[in-house]
Amino acid sequence: MGGTWYWNRYPGIACDVESFVYMPLLEELGYMPTEKYAKGAEIFAHCRAIAEHYDLYRDACLRTDVYEIRWEKATSRWIIRTNHGDEMRARFVSMANGYQAKPKLPGVPGIGSFRGKTFHSSRWDYGYTGDKLEKLAGMRVGIIGTGATAVQCVPHLAAATEHLYVFQRTPSSVDVRVNRPTDAQWVNALRPGWQRERIQNFQILTSGGQAEEDLVADAWTSITRKLPVMRHDRNGSSAHDIELADFAKMEEIRARVDEIVADRAAAEALKPWYGYFCKRPCFHDEYLQTFNRDNVTLVDTRGRGVERITEAGVVVDGVTYELDCLIFATGFEVGTDYCRRTGFELIGRGGVKLTDRWRDGVRTFQGLCANGFPNCFIESIAQAGLTVNFPYLLDVQASHAAWIIAWALAGGGTEVEASPGAEAAWVDTVVARSAATAERARTCTPGYYNREGKADAKTRQGSFFFGAPTEYADILKAWRVKGDMEGLEIRGPGAGP
Repeated sequence: MGGTWYWNRYPGIACDVESFVYMPLLEELGYMPTEKYAKGAEIFAHCRAIAEHYDLYRDACLRTDVYEIRWEKATSRWIIRTNHGDEMRARFVSMANGYQAKPKLPGVPGIGSFRGKTFHSSRWDYGYTGDKLEKLAGMRVGIIGTGATAVQCVPHLAAATEHLYVFQRTPSSVDVRVNRPTDAQWVNALRPGWQRERIQNFQILTSGGQAEEDLVADAWTSITRKLPVMRHDRNGSSAHDIELADFAKMEEIRARVDEIVADRAAAEALKPWYGYFCKRPCFHDEYLQTFNRDNVTLVDTRGRGVERITEAGVVVDGVTYELDCLIFATGFEVGTDYCRRTGFELIGRGGVKLTDRWRDGVRTFQGLCANGFPNCFIESIAQAGLTVNFPYLLDVQASHAAWIIAWALAGGGTEVEASPGAEAAWVDTVVARSAATAERARTCTPGYYNREGKADAKTRQGSFFFGAPTEYADILKAWRVKGDMEGLEIRGPGAGP
């Protein structure tokens, strides 16, 4: 239980989206986060509390890997095979495997030759580092990667090690976070329904909309005010105006680097020179300050990445940085085959594999159902609504899938499956709506947003369903209200609305 918060337990881990909108079911469980931006341990504990509250452990198969999910036509059931030899049968399957679940290692020559300790940040080895990193005392530690994970763990590594080397390909934009304890007086004044209202308000303001009040009031929600490119209506802003606004925002980020980092060479290297949403924005109040420490060296590779890894350490520009421990904060696979990222193959009607079905790009209806894969719901961000708050999207999708399942169980039909026409129309809409972001993606520095600089037609097809802030959720809701199941093929007893 816990998903990403089970696997990711590196020092300093926290959510960069406000706890009160990120952590689900707070009112239902009667829980209030202790900080505006909760630490990973608190979020993980809340995930487990949800599982206990709703008795989810009773039917959970922990420490179990799925090897294959295959459709059986004769029984209209999915057969789920696991590493324990199980063959479970299910009428419906909902796959919420996580958009970023498979750790990614860099394609650096000699990556397997280093004789010291190595591990990925999402598989942190506390047996080696010590629970409080006390075992790193006196050690030379290197970390490759300067994305959101490194921004959070670098300050802790710097405080624990003899010397820390931070190997940077491209700097992140690091804005203020200003974390603080939860105000008890504010909590006592909340009315029932406050969390859903706050989540909706945050979604509107971070996805291009306008609201009379900014309930969260942080760096995320200020983006729409400062960047016309984020506004859904854009108020007639020209491309030139949008570019100038983006540049002004990035100038703020770069000015903050100058204010904090004393060494001029390091400060220049830490300044991001790209559009604001070329990479996921970061927010932290200790990361930049870390580079003022005498035991921290920023090794800037000027966009090229490290040269190679040897038995002794990491090589950049012909210089070997000798290390005792090397940590890969290099993120997760994005854009690779869905079944490669999940670790199992989904095999639908006629023995067709999802990998083959999506060879030329993701194909869904409503960002959930795929033709050829009946009674199956694929929950991810691909072809679904734009958000920076993933639990919001999961709630929208899970509610929609549950409604369809309930309809079928009530006698609507044995099988529900996206029709070819509806799927094609949804894909065409996604591709058309992603056109506005295509050129921007091509001009960005390499990163997971543009598939390491490979922003092609296939990438666009697997992008968000771009639209008004809550348009995706509104479309699904209107579809349910209409109730005629348009876009789905219904088979079996009771088939049809």
